[in-house]
Amino acid sequence: MAVSLDLKKINKTIRIFAVAQLGLMALLVYTAVNFQHKLQMIGRGQQFMGTVIAACVIQLVLFYPIFKFAGKEADRDFSLVGRTLDKEEGKAFTKKKRWADVIKMSVFGFYFIFMVAAPSDPVVLSVIYYSFVLTILTYLQSYNFNAKRLAKEAPGKE
Repeated sequence: MAVSLDLKKINKTIRIFAVAQLGLMALLVYTAVNFQHKLQMIGRGQQFMGTVIAACVIQLVLFYPIFKFAGKEADRDFSLVGRTLDKEEGKAFTKKKRWADVIKMSVFGFYFIFMVAAPSDPVVLSVIYYSFVLTILTYLQSYNFNAKRLAKEAPGKE
C-alpha cells in the first residue's frame, strides 16, 4: 500500500479548516448571544462575562497541549509531502493517524458526555459549550499555523 501526500492536499486542508473556523466563530457568537439572553431572562445576566472568562481560562490551560498535538499532526502530514511510503511505513503512518483520531474523538466524547450529564443551569452549560468550541478552534488554528510554518521552512516542496 503506497501512501503519498502532496502540498496541494495540505493547502486544501488548511482552507477547509479556515472555513470551518469561520463557521465555528459564527456559531460561538450566536450561542453566546442566546446564552446571554437566557441569563438575562432568568435574572442572572451579570454572570455572562463570568462564563466567558471561565471558558477563556480553561482554554489558556488547554492551549499548550492542543498546540503540541496539532503541531505533531501537521508535522506527520507534512512529512509525507513528495514521498511514497512502503508498506511498513504506511502501516506506521496509519497507526499514528488512527491514534490521533481516537484522541480527537475522546475529547469530543468527553465534552458531549459532560454536557449531557451537567445540570441544566445555563451558566454551567455555557462554560462547557464555549470551552468545547474554543477547543476545536484552537486545534484548527494550531494545525493551520504549524502547517503554514512547515511549508515556509521547506521551499521547493510545491
